Amino acid sequence: MRRAKIIITVILGVILIWGISTYNGLVKKQEAMTKAWGQVENVYQRRADLVPNLVALVKNYAEYEQSTILAVTEARARASSASVNTEDFDPIAFASYESAQKELGNSLNRLIVSIENYPDLKASDNYLSLQAQLAGCENRILTERERFNETAKDYNQAIRRFPHNLIAKMFGFEKRPYFEADAGAEKAPGTF
Repeated sequence: MRRAKIIITVILGVILIWGISTYNGLVKKQEAMTKAWGQVENVYQRRADLVPNLVALVKNYAEYEQSTILAVTEARARASSASVNTEDFDPIAFASYESAQKELGNSLNRLIVSIENYPDLKASDNYLSLQAQLAGCENRILTERERFNETAKDYNQAIRRFPHNLIAKMFGFEKRPYFEADAGAEKAPGTF
């Protein structure tokens, strides 16, 4: 009888240690994902901070349709006000956030295209510097989104694997969304 109690105690101890270790591992993966999300927000903020400088510079050089500058300014405001709660990563809020960021990127592209009509502006060192910084931001955004997707994948796999999924369900760890490519991104420009 005493031997059975010792065996049961040892088995329960092993299960408890495994449960604690699994829970702590899931928390670590969740925190890594939250950190990666913070970097995504950081590079999006850097881009948003550069937009007023670009708009001001373009206004000083060019007298062109106000609607382009207005569209960039409004898109920046929407992108800056959009947010995602890192505690639950609601898919709808995530999609809304990403939509606002895409809108800002698209409006910046329209602004850059419209600048082609202003050779003096394109030759300006300030403009070239801002353009290089924005290009660098876009590259960092892609990199940080990729890193976020990797940490989200690692986390999502961990919470779905047996027997970790038992601990994940017990403590409310939920699957997180990924950044996805835009519709039609699989086609090279000019192809159908």
